[in-house]
Amino acid sequence: MGSNSLKNPLLFSDEVEPGYVKNSSFLKSSVKWGLKIVMWVIFIAWVGTIFLYPGEIGSQLVEKIINATKGSVFGTSGSLFLVFSAPILLIAILAVAHLIISGEHVFEKSKSSKKPGFRLWTFPVLVDGPFGVVSAAEFIGITLFVVFIIWAMYAYTLRNISLLTRFDISSSETGRFMLELTGLRCGMLGLLCLIFLFLPVSRGSLLLRLVDIPFEHATRYHVWLGHLTMMLFTLHGLFYVIGWAMNGTLLKELLEWKRVGIANLPGVISLLAGLFMWVTSLHPVRKDYFELFFYTHQLYVVFIVFLALHVGDFVFSIVAGAIFIFMLDRFLRFCQSRTKVDVLSAKCLPCGTVELVLSKPPSLQYNALSFIFLQVRELSWLQWHPFSVSSSPLDGKHHLAILIKVLGGWTARLRDSILSMSEPELSKTTITASVEGPYGHETPYHLMYENLILVAGGIGISPFLAILSDILHRINDGKPCLPRKILVVWAVKKSDELPLLSSIDMESICPFFSNKINLEIDIYVTRESGPSMEEGKVHVASTSSCPFSGRSMSPLVGTGNNVWSGLYVIISTVGFIVLMALLRIFYIKPYNVSTWWYLGLLFIASMVTSVVIFGGLVIGLWHLWDKKASAHDKYEDINKIQVESTPSYGTVEDKDLTQNNFESSTIIQYGTRPDFKEIFASTSRKWGNVDVGVLVCGPPTLQSSVAKEIRSHNIRRQKHDTIFHFNSHSFDL
Repeated sequence: MGSNSLKNPLLFSDEVEPGYVKNSSFLKSSVKWGLKIVMWVIFIAWVGTIFLYPGEIGSQLVEKIINATKGSVFGTSGSLFLVFSAPILLIAILAVAHLIISGEHVFEKSKSSKKPGFRLWTFPVLVDGPFGVVSAAEFIGITLFVVFIIWAMYAYTLRNISLLTRFDISSSETGRFMLELTGLRCGMLGLLCLIFLFLPVSRGSLLLRLVDIPFEHATRYHVWLGHLTMMLFTLHGLFYVIGWAMNGTLLKELLEWKRVGIANLPGVISLLAGLFMWVTSLHPVRKDYFELFFYTHQLYVVFIVFLALHVGDFVFSIVAGAIFIFMLDRFLRFCQSRTKVDVLSAKCLPCGTVELVLSKPPSLQYNALSFIFLQVRELSWLQWHPFSVSSSPLDGKHHLAILIKVLGGWTARLRDSILSMSEPELSKTTITASVEGPYGHETPYHLMYENLILVAGGIGISPFLAILSDILHRINDGKPCLPRKILVVWAVKKSDELPLLSSIDMESICPFFSNKINLEIDIYVTRESGPSMEEGKVHVASTSSCPFSGRSMSPLVGTGNNVWSGLYVIISTVGFIVLMALLRIFYIKPYNVSTWWYLGLLFIASMVTSVVIFGGLVIGLWHLWDKKASAHDKYEDINKIQVESTPSYGTVEDKDLTQNNFESSTIIQYGTRPDFKEIFASTSRKWGNVDVGVLVCGPPTLQSSVAKEIRSHNIRRQKHDTIFHFNSHSFDL
C-alpha cells in the first residue's frame, strides 16, 4: 500500500526531455532511499536503546553515553536528551528533506496489481475485541509493546532483588522497600511509554506525514498508549502510597516538595490530572459525555508542567523530544485557527444533513481523503469537530465542502442557525467559522487501484462523494487515475438519505462516464421494507448565501507547504538548543541553580519560549510569503469564487435518485443489510483474481464486518487492501 511498493509511473510531463527525467528521477530516488535508510538506522537504534534500557546492558550503554557527554554545557540533562529525545527530532528534520524531494505524488501502477500479495499494513488480523480492527503491522506493534513491558518488568525485578542483597534491610522493611522500588520502575516504564504518547496526536506532524498515517487513524495509537501509560503511572503512585502508609508517613510524603530530589506534591498533582483525563476518556464516558471528556483532556497542560516539576530537568529530558513535537503542532494549529473563514454557502437538506462550503486559498492543497476540524464561534468557542471533506480538490481551487449529519446538540444548533439565516426577519444571524486542517492521508490511495470497493454507512458516504467526483474529474481531464471498476456499497437507515448520492452531477463532471468506468452502486435501506410514499418527489433544501469578505482558510498547517513547515521545525529546534545553552551558560551555572523542580520549570519554559519566539518568527514570515504569493487572487471576481464553490455539488434541490443517469447501475434493497461474503464473492467472479482497494467509512460494527470478511476472503483467493476511513461524525454532540 505504501508508495515504496509502486514502480512504474503512468505519466511524465511532455515539456521535459526523457533523458533528463530519467536521470533526475534516478537522483531523486537515490536521495530518498538514502534518507530512508538513515532514518531507519536512527529509528532502530533509538527504539533498541529504549527496549534495552531496563536491563543491565541498556543501562550500562546509556551510562557510558552520559559519562562521555555530561561534560558539555548541557550537563546530564543534555546527555539524556541526546539518547532519548534527539533521535526523534533528527528523524523529523530528515523527514523535511524527504517530503520536499518527494514533492507531489505521481500516481503509479503496481506490478503486483495482477497478482495480489500480502501487505502488513492492510491485512486485518483482529476484527473483534478491545482494539477494534487491527492490521498485521499493528498487531506486530502491539505484540512488541507487550513483550517490552513483560521484559522490562522482569529485568527491573531482577535488578530490585539485586539491590536488596546489597543493603542490610530487616525482613519487616523488605516488603516496603520492594514496593517503593517497584513503584520507581513503573514510573520509569511510564516515562518510556510517554515518549511515544504525544507523537500520534500531532495532527500535522512531519513524522505522521512521513509514514503516511493520518491523524484520524493515529489517534487509536494514542488511546492504546494512553491506557498503558496511565496504568503504569497509577501503579507507580499506588505502590509508593502503600509503602508510605506502611511506614506511617503518608501525609508527610504526599505534601513534600523537595528542593533537591524528586518533589512528591507536583507528582501527585500531575497524576491526579492524568487520572481525570484517563477516566473521562474511557469509551462509555466519552460516548455519553463527550464534552466532559473534551474539557478534562485540556488538563494535559497541568499533567506535563507538573511532571517536569516532579522529576526535574534531567529526567524530563527523556520525554522532551516527543512533547516538543506536539508543542510545535499545537502552536501552529493555534495560529491557523485564529483566522475567520468565510462560509460561501450553507444548506439544510431535508434528510437532516447540513452542507457547508468554506472559502480556501488556492495554495492550500488537500485530497479527497482529507478532513478538517471546524469551530463555529456562535455555537461554542471551545468545541472543534472533525468532518470529512465531501468535495474534490478539482471541483474548484477556492472552496472546500463538508457534509454534517444532525446527530446531537451542536449540530442541531448549527442547523437552526442556518435555517434562521434563510428567514428575512432573522437575516442578521451569521456563522463565524474557523478551521484547522486539512489533514488526512498523504497519499491519495483511492487513485492507486484499478479496482475499488467503497463501503459506507450513513453519513460515511461523505468522503466517497469526494472520491467519485475526484475520479470523474481526473478521467475527464486526462489526469493520472487508475480506478476503472468501482463498487459503492452504502447502508442507510431510511430512504430520505438517498438524495445525498445525487448531490454530485456525474454526467456534468464527466460526460458519458459510463463508457469510461464501470460504476456499480448497491444501496441497502435497513429500516424500511419498501419505497416510501414520498420517494420520487423533489425536496427543496433551505439555502443561505453568506456575504463574501475575502477571508479564506489559513495555509498555516503542518500538511501545507513543505519548505515552510520544515523551516518551522528546524528553526524552533535549533532555537531551543541555543536557548538552553545560553540559559545554562549565563544563569544556571554562574548562579549555581540546583533546585530540581525549578530546573524542570526552566526546561519546559525554554521549550515553550523557543516555539513561540523562533517558531512564531517563521510562522510570521510564512504568512507574509503566502499573502504576497496570493495577492493577485484578491482582485479576482468575487462572484466567480461563489459560483465555483457549488458548480455541481450540493444542488438546491434533492433530486430523486431514480432520475440520475446512473440509475441503471444502481440497486436499492429494502429491509436488509449488506452480505459482504456474497458481495466479495460476486466481485471476484466479475473482476477476477485482481488487486482491490477497499475503503470503509462507518461505525465500528460496519468496519468489523468488512474486515472479518476481507480476512477470510484474502486467505481463500482474492487480495484486498483495506483502508479504514473512520467516521468522525459518530463522536458528534
